[in-house]
Order: sequence, then C-alpha cells, then structure tokens
Amino acid sequence: MQSRRSFLTGTVAIALTPASAIAQQFAAGQQAEWRQNYEAASRMRIPRSTTPILSPQTLDATEQTIERYRGIVARGGWMPLRVSERLRLNVQSPEVVALRQRLVSSGDIDPALEASPVYDSYVEAAVRRFQARHGINATGAMNAITLAAMNVPADIRLRQLELNVVRLRAYSGNLGSRYVIMNIPAALVETVENGTVHTRHAAGVGKIDRQSPVMNAKITEVNFNPFWTVPASIIRKDLIPKMQKEPSYLTENRIRIFSGRGEEIDPRRVNWFSDEATRYMFRQDPGGEVNSMGFVRINIPNPHGVYMHDTPSKGIFGDDFRFVSSGCVRVQNVRDYIQWLLKDTPGWTRDQIDAVFRSGDRIDARLAQPVPVYWTYITAWATPDGLIQFRDDIYNRDGFGSSIPVASREPAAPDEEMFLAN
Repeated sequence: MQSRRSFLTGTVAIALTPASAIAQQFAAGQQAEWRQNYEAASRMRIPRSTTPILSPQTLDATEQTIERYRGIVARGGWMPLRVSERLRLNVQSPEVVALRQRLVSSGDIDPALEASPVYDSYVEAAVRRFQARHGINATGAMNAITLAAMNVPADIRLRQLELNVVRLRAYSGNLGSRYVIMNIPAALVETVENGTVHTRHAAGVGKIDRQSPVMNAKITEVNFNPFWTVPASIIRKDLIPKMQKEPSYLTENRIRIFSGRGEEIDPRRVNWFSDEATRYMFRQDPGGEVNSMGFVRINIPNPHGVYMHDTPSKGIFGDDFRFVSSGCVRVQNVRDYIQWLLKDTPGWTRDQIDAVFRSGDRIDARLAQPVPVYWTYITAWATPDGLIQFRDDIYNRDGFGSSIPVASREPAAPDEEMFLAN
C-alpha cells in the first residue's frame, strides 16, 4: 500500500549563535540547497510526453528499448537491492551507494553520481523519476512499493517489454484522427487528436475480481445528471448483503426499487434474505454528490455493458492504486474530457456544459461524430524521449505470476464513496 507519511527534519540549536551569523549561514545554506535542487531537477525532470501510448512512435521506441534491455540482461542485469524502506533526503548511509548503483543501472541517475553515501537531492530526484515511470506516487523517498519495483529482475522487465510490443503492434493501424485510449494497468485515459495527446486523465478501473475488459468501441453519447441502474451482479454481490446489515441504506442513498411493471416498491416489503431482490430493477436518482456516476455518464455501446463516468469521490484519483470499480471507468477532470468529446457537436461549449452541471437537468448529448475508444492492457512501453514505463500486471495477464509483486500494492482505506459505485 502506498502510504501517505509526512517526514520531519531535525533542527540545529542556534540559541547561542549571533543573529548576523545565523542570517549568513541560513542564506548560504538556502542558496546551496536551492542550487543543488535546481540542478538535480534539471537533470532528472520527466518530460510530459505528447506521444500517445498507441502510436508508431511508441512502438518504435519500445522496440529500441527491448534491444537496450537485452544488453542489460546480457551483462547480468541488476543485483537485488536490500536497503531500508525509510531512506530519504539527507540520510547518510552505505545503503545509499547501493541505491545509487541500482538507479544508474536503469538510467535514472547519472553514473558520475553513484559513489556518494548521502541521500541528496540528486538521489531524491532520481527516485522520483523511477517512481513516476512505475506509476508510483513520486514522493522521492523510498518505501515498500518502490523497493519492490526496483527488485523486479531485469530479465522479467525485458519479457514484459517483449510481450507488450506485440500488443502495441496490434494497434499499429489507423486508429482515427480523434480517439481515446484507456490503458487499464496504468489507470489512465488519453484523448488523442492528429497524433498528439490532447488531455490526460487519471482513471479508476475494474477491481481484480471485476475486471475492466479489453475492447474497441465508440463513444456515442454523453448523459448529464444520469440515473444509475444497478447491474444485476452488484445487486447480488453487494446490495443484498448491504441491506441485510443496513435496512435504511437504499433510502439514504436515494436508490429506488421498481417491479417489472414499473411500480415502485417499498424496500421494507422485500425479503432481503432470499433472491427476491434479483427480480427487481434498482435505480439511483440523479445528483452528482450522491449518484455513483456523479454528474455525467459517457455511453460506449459494447457487449460488456461498461461505460465511463464521473464520480462523487474524487479522492481516488490521488492514489496510485486505482483498481476500485466493478468494471466501468471513472474519469478525473471529467468536464475537460467531455468538452473535448463534444467539441464538434453544435451547442456544447464549455459554458453550456458548466451550466448543465449547475442546473442538475437530465439531458443527453449525442456526439455529432462518434469517437473511437480503445480499452487496452499495456504494462510496459517507451516514449521517443527515452522514458521507459512499467506498470503492475494487475490482472495477471502477462503470465509472470508472482515475479512482479502486485500484492505489495493494496488499495487505500475506503473513502466516502458508496461501496457499490461502478
């Protein structure tokens, strides 16, 4: 689990030091630290690529990276790293030398900087770079997740790249002038126009036991302030057990029950200790603060019955473990996303989109031109700027079993979101 911890730094006693000396020492120290941090950031900064993950450029870069990793493996790869998970800025330890050597081997720090035992700003910047490349919150401090990722052997990383280049080749044809990519292992959505990424959005995707499907489809419609009809699987797995423990749950969450004839049924009349509930339709009223889809649903006709949507609980987007849904995809900054989707649809400017959000009106907007969307499963790729990305094989589709320690990433504690949000 990627924990959120704050770190305290010690202070030096200064009670007997003259004020002028304190000021000079402080200014000098601040200048030196600023200069070091600036230089480290300049060397280790991760460029924000505009290259889509599904593109000829990414395919070429990944093929070149495979050759590089074959060389790394031929030279013996990298040794397992045995260091404290608590290494962080300003710590001095022989373990830091081993950490630097590991960062050198994967190209995250300059080889000229590998000998120092101090966890300085160069090491911090290099750890941030490594974390960002592996989909880990870039704190710059070592932790269990980062150590586990560093200890995946080089030959396994090579096999990941070789497997995923095949997946990338499957999308080497013409994907369209405007399209959307949703990469499940990265829990990331990209909107692409004329070969360039227009926006990126963190996403919440399917849990390990309720996986988001790999598919190609088209986005056809945006539903503002939608109702949510509870899928049968969620009625069985979640809603019935919940009602057995909390009889007021449906009422509190504005979920209504309807018979096949459209008649509303009082929850108190249902036998929750039988399968009676599976014969009814459950529908949640609109309302972005309560409805599991938030303010908007993006329709994608497909045989899996999944779609993309907003969420009332934005907190998930700050986690690096975002495998939290029942198969559908929750999209961060959804207004920017639907603005891009509707930009060629008359009558849907950003001002008009914002007005509908505020009004709470139930409105459907059909796209003038459906937009292709590709739900993919890519766990390793490279970009033309030389950045090599790896993600956990969360659904175990790469076939490497326990070689990549997915279990070290546990979801954060439940937030305020409804347990059955899709």
